[in-house]
Amino acid sequence: MNEIPKTKSGWRWLRRILLALAILATLIAVFYTEEDWRGRRAWENYKRELEAKGEKLDWQAFVPPAVPDDQNFFTAPIFDKIKNDKIAMSPYGDDGGPDFSSYKDLPKDKIGYMGGEGRAIITDLKLWQDYYRNPTNFHSVEGFVLTNGALIEQTNFLNHANDQFPISPEPQTPAKDVLFALSKFDSAVEELRQTSQRPYANVPLNYEDGFNSASTLLPILAELKRCTQLLQLRAVAELADGQNEKALDDVKLMLYLNNSLRSSPFLICHLVRFAIVAIDMETIWEGLAQHEWSDEQLAALDAELAKIDFLADYGFIMRGERAFAIKSFENQRLTREMISYNGDQVVTNKLTLMPSAFFYQNELAFTQMHEQWILPLVDTNSRTVSPEKLQQANEADQVAMKHYSPYKVQALMLFPGISATVRKFAAIQSSVDLARVACALERYRLAHGNYPESLDALAPQFIAQVPHDIIGGQPLHYRLETNGQFTLYSVGWNEKDDGGKVTLKKGGSIDQQSGDWVWQYPAK
Repeated sequence: MNEIPKTKSGWRWLRRILLALAILATLIAVFYTEEDWRGRRAWENYKRELEAKGEKLDWQAFVPPAVPDDQNFFTAPIFDKIKNDKIAMSPYGDDGGPDFSSYKDLPKDKIGYMGGEGRAIITDLKLWQDYYRNPTNFHSVEGFVLTNGALIEQTNFLNHANDQFPISPEPQTPAKDVLFALSKFDSAVEELRQTSQRPYANVPLNYEDGFNSASTLLPILAELKRCTQLLQLRAVAELADGQNEKALDDVKLMLYLNNSLRSSPFLICHLVRFAIVAIDMETIWEGLAQHEWSDEQLAALDAELAKIDFLADYGFIMRGERAFAIKSFENQRLTREMISYNGDQVVTNKLTLMPSAFFYQNELAFTQMHEQWILPLVDTNSRTVSPEKLQQANEADQVAMKHYSPYKVQALMLFPGISATVRKFAAIQSSVDLARVACALERYRLAHGNYPESLDALAPQFIAQVPHDIIGGQPLHYRLETNGQFTLYSVGWNEKDDGGKVTLKKGGSIDQQSGDWVWQYPAK
């Protein structure tokens, strides 16, 4: 190993190297200090500017207030049972449920549409009956069951089925057999219904973790969706069995599950709300398509649907998402760690050498983009959503992506996911509005024997006010068809009247970005 000669020349070079290193370290320290000061100053100035306008950026402003456990829906004993796997409230068995692959090739006269939520199909209760009576991973042979290559006595077949769902001794109607199978959940559903009478619904969370708090929500959100699927199948079977009031009660309970998440500041909760409402509307749509609902029940359904206004909720949801994004940036600055998730695995990324300016500037960039592009997409005064503004926002985002800056990288990563949800807000609210008009049309039909010539005939007798199209703000489109049915629609995301045409993707799902958002029943 070569050593620096212990000469005056050698010491001179060593001193120069040490001096250079000291100068470099000083320059780096000055740079960090200057950048941190500039970043913090820019962020705090913008923050004060927004707060002076009445905007709330502090995450604590969006945390639901603490309420007594005995008054909170989410701290009821039923949720302890769900969390501890003592109850799995789902209509699906261990093998995943019936095979719906045949639904892909249904003829057009079996398919309808449910607004921005896409295709709707009358539930095949016979398929569900066969599933519950004959679990799909077993095959009976002459009094025995063939499973995994071995013959087992028939009694074992029945015992296995009963492990999941009860089976009536003799086949009944499809609706009765489905209800008999789902009767295993009757007491749990009733307990859930009673729990829904509690005055508050706040999911207990450690909100100080910022966005990471939302990860602890995932199990309960999954359970709420499964409960909704169970209630939807129950309600459809109840309608088919003539138990309309019970079906109405189950529809109301589903809508309560949606409302139970309304106070959450996390966007993921509201995406689950969209799913719950869409599942619920399938029941309403089926009852309307088959003329199952009475006038009184339709009025009750309209009253419940009128309470759903995702456009009114939009500002709170997006501001809550913004506040917790800021909180997450702050957590990263203090801990120098960025937490991400790869499936069920938690990944911690170290940011030890990152200057504080990185976090301050990303807070600033995200908040500026949010204020400029996200909040204006929904106009709550005119009750409209602007696809054009979203397109402009996405184009601005693409331009920003081409000019890379570490001070915007996290903000730009978050922006597309948040902006894309605006179309989902529009699609689900449009579907809710169309469902309300469809209920009014059915009430008119019950009173007059046919559907009206125009929507003007509905208000105020059958609906207080006909909602307008939230895309563009013009009246919804409506026409009578020659088969006695009607076509009701919004112009959809392309802002163009396509005459009630629905555009489907290759797999059969609706293309929300083209064509109209149509409410229509299968052709008779």
